[in-house]
Amino acid sequence: MSEIITYLKQGDIFYQFTQTQLEMVANLCQEKTFGAGETVFEENNASKELYIIAQGEVDIVINPRLIGNPENRSEKMVIATLRRGQSFGEVALVDEGLRSATALARQKDTRLLVVARDKLMMLCETYPQLGYHLMYNLAADLAMKIRNTDLKIREKVLYTPAKATTV
Repeated sequence: MSEIITYLKQGDIFYQFTQTQLEMVANLCQEKTFGAGETVFEENNASKELYIIAQGEVDIVINPRLIGNPENRSEKMVIATLRRGQSFGEVALVDEGLRSATALARQKDTRLLVVARDKLMMLCETYPQLGYHLMYNLAADLAMKIRNTDLKIREKVLYTPAKATTV
């Protein structure tokens, strides 16, 4: 249990949690280990879990063909690599829609803490201060990810030469 608490302390979304709050969240965690290249979850599948990386790295991958890429590229593209202490799948806490990307373990023995949405939401409702801190940290984490995505899009749009068009 103390090892799980140590991992949670490294997570951005548990910033400023008290020891008691960390213990309550730790009680909800299940630890899962994945091998290199093993799928954590698939793009366009439903999921109701939050993941925190305890050890290893996870690639977040998209398949351009699923959105009708005009170049008809079939290879998957890594859009982010996440490391220890980072979380993913947090949008499942807000809505229970489909995953927008695939998550793949990048290294052997990648250890993830998995928290079920329904249990975490019940904990937040039971302990509003914990819920406030979690949702505040979650919003800050998502805002940072949106800003980084915005910068990548700007870079792509501004610095990619326009293709010549034929008339």
